[in-house]
Amino acid sequence: MALPVVFSMVISLVYNMADTYFVAKTMNTNLVASVSLCAPIFTFMIALGDIFGIGGSSVISRLFGQQMNKEAKNVSGFCFYASILCGIVVTIFMFILKDPILNFLGVNKETWLYASQYYNIIVLGSTFIILSLTPSNLIRTEGLATLSMVGTVLGSILNIILDPIFIFSFHMGAQGAALASVIGYILSDFLLIYFTRAKANRLSVSFKDCHIEKKEFLDIFTIGIPASITNLMSSIGVALTNRYLVVFGNENVAAMGIALKVNMILLLIMVGFAFGAQPLLGFNYGAKNTERLRAFIKFDIFIEVTFALITAVILSIFAPYIIQSFMNDAQIIQTGSLMLRLLVLSSPCVGIILVFTTLFQSEGKALPASILSISRQGVIYAICIVILSKLFTFHGILISQAIADVVTAIIAIVIYSKQKTVTR
Repeated sequence: MALPVVFSMVISLVYNMADTYFVAKTMNTNLVASVSLCAPIFTFMIALGDIFGIGGSSVISRLFGQQMNKEAKNVSGFCFYASILCGIVVTIFMFILKDPILNFLGVNKETWLYASQYYNIIVLGSTFIILSLTPSNLIRTEGLATLSMVGTVLGSILNIILDPIFIFSFHMGAQGAALASVIGYILSDFLLIYFTRAKANRLSVSFKDCHIEKKEFLDIFTIGIPASITNLMSSIGVALTNRYLVVFGNENVAAMGIALKVNMILLLIMVGFAFGAQPLLGFNYGAKNTERLRAFIKFDIFIEVTFALITAVILSIFAPYIIQSFMNDAQIIQTGSLMLRLLVLSSPCVGIILVFTTLFQSEGKALPASILSISRQGVIYAICIVILSKLFTFHGILISQAIADVVTAIIAIVIYSKQKTVTR
């Protein structure tokens, strides 16, 4: 079940990574920096979609384990329409608050025009981006991970095709990159909705199946919000990084933007393994099958840490060539390679964090899940970057994430050791 999820997570990054790749080929540092500065907006929308996608799938998995299929169908209908409403509200407020948001992201006079153009298109398409997380997550609860992958992959392929056409043939620049992403999401949404209607027998996208009880409503947000906070903190963490880096020049923001996209391939594969195990964790927790639950946890940790170690070594060795494939600029290659190596250094710790976060989410334990969600790229990271940037200036900024990862992994292990779960 995990492999289609892993592949789907990697492909989902392509929506945003393709923008960076093709924009970098323009050799316009300010244009690359502007897209990098706006990356947290994309992550923010994914975070909102996670509330209904991850929160809903966790609740549905447990309901399936308890043989409560009617309630599970109603949860799926509620999550579908709630995500649409959320997207509409986000679109309105993000246009109202456009200037303050761009200022918060660290956009300066050199990048304002490009960033504004990218922002406008992405915000217009926010409903499609947020909605996509719901059916892609929910249909996996019925074992339809492959169809979830297909819907995501085909949208991504369309995005890759349109990016060079819009950016180079139509000379649309940042607008073209954003438009290609939005159109890709529209295709994915239609495909995923079709798969839900045609193949998912116990799920629904019908408005008549939106009614849910208070308990299910609270459970969706109890689990979904911590899951959302993970990506929300990622959004804030990247924005914070860019604000500190922009002082040292837009070229450093551009280099970090490329390094972060490459690192996200590693992280999203790891997230895919974690999410692939989530329905199994939720089902066995609901069915109180302690032995199988313990086995899944041990296997998940082994896969995450082993994969992280191997991939981190490979990315560190080939870092200069990877960065060069995006932008053939000597300064960008040198700085970006250092950034990438420092980012992947602590990836095994990220694997540990993901396993325990997913476990707590699957068990419906909001507090420990929330603590881990706000730590790695939130509170702990903010503390690290504030202190280390003062102690070591530029290089202090670069090592902040690795230190935050180690500290958060220690916190995760301590919390787990003190939890009286069914796994012990």
